[in-house]
Amino acid sequence: MIVIRVHGQWRIRIARLKSRLFLKVNRQLLTVLVFTFLVSDQSLAETLLARDHGVVVGILEPGPINAITDVEGVRVGHETIIRGESINTGVTVVMPPGDNIFRQKLPAAIVVGNGFGKLIGLSQVEELGELESPIVLTCTLCVHTAAHAVVTYLLSLPGNEQVRSVNAVVGETNDGFLNDIRARAVTESHVFSAIESAKSGPVEQGSVGAGRGTRAFGWKGGIGSSSRVLPIQLGGWTVGVLVQSNYGGVLTIMGAPVGKELGQYYLQDVATDVQEQNPDGSIMIVVATDAPLASRNIKRLARRALAGLARTGSSMSNGSGDYVIAFSTVATGLKEEVRNDDMSPLFQAVIEATEEAIYNSLFAATTVTGYRGTTEALPREATLEILQRYGVIKDRNALQ
Repeated sequence: MIVIRVHGQWRIRIARLKSRLFLKVNRQLLTVLVFTFLVSDQSLAETLLARDHGVVVGILEPGPINAITDVEGVRVGHETIIRGESINTGVTVVMPPGDNIFRQKLPAAIVVGNGFGKLIGLSQVEELGELESPIVLTCTLCVHTAAHAVVTYLLSLPGNEQVRSVNAVVGETNDGFLNDIRARAVTESHVFSAIESAKSGPVEQGSVGAGRGTRAFGWKGGIGSSSRVLPIQLGGWTVGVLVQSNYGGVLTIMGAPVGKELGQYYLQDVATDVQEQNPDGSIMIVVATDAPLASRNIKRLARRALAGLARTGSSMSNGSGDYVIAFSTVATGLKEEVRNDDMSPLFQAVIEATEEAIYNSLFAATTVTGYRGTTEALPREATLEILQRYGVIKDRNALQ
């Protein structure tokens, strides 16, 4: 019997059994294993995020799922790759609405905070203000394989038989501490699987997909997501964010100096000329909205996501690749575009959703032992004690 996980679901493969006695024993073992794995899978589904601990970011309400998939039609897929302790990496895909994004191009923009990164597809989005590809996140040395897979996927879609140019959008962060990045473990099939498994509804967060091997502020980072819905009188639009966190600085949660209190932060050893907490790394931020925006205002929206990043204590350091990829699910010209004067509530929404998505990437992440060592998950109890002391959360017992 082999127990494997495919596209987020546990599957059991049973080899031919040789005797009735062996069959009886293995049926009992099967029952135990199935129960164990179902409990494990259930615990994954019930991962506690920042809001579950009383960390309520901002003033706007999240969507019903509190994820990027609250934007209608947006889907997310993961493929997590784990082999022993040397390979910890993966692929995360954000799929825009529709069955052929190349034929149903959407207004989009990309903003660069600090450009130490390898974001394929940036220049054409910058020039034309359009998205014609799934958005794929992976590890630094795997972006080219992933881009090749996206091209193959787009060329294979019905209606694209005569297409001779596609603009694949693939971003990355460097997971080289927990992952043997030079092995380039991501294959085209992993990208295809992430695309095929992409779905609406709750988004698995933490040490999954492209976030499997990432680190943030010296703790385990990963995939995080959040959303905000504007009141009807402000348009009623939804803004959703997904992040791949892998960067440094001084962790701050809603103003509380968590990194400093925990004794793990950039420049803490500057007096001794030893800098153990390197702020270098990267973050990919994907923003989706159903607000009818042209690419110019989408870029303005994307810039504000960096304000949400800054609130968490990011240094946007010299060696960090900090990118925002944003798109609207409303094709240009289908609806009257949001006026400049009405953009401010959307700015507030994307700042809050980005900030909370980053916190979720930390709260959902698990300790991972990998290629060069172990990266511990954010110490929840100590963090929550600090947050209560600084008035970020109130009565922790009331949440249990």
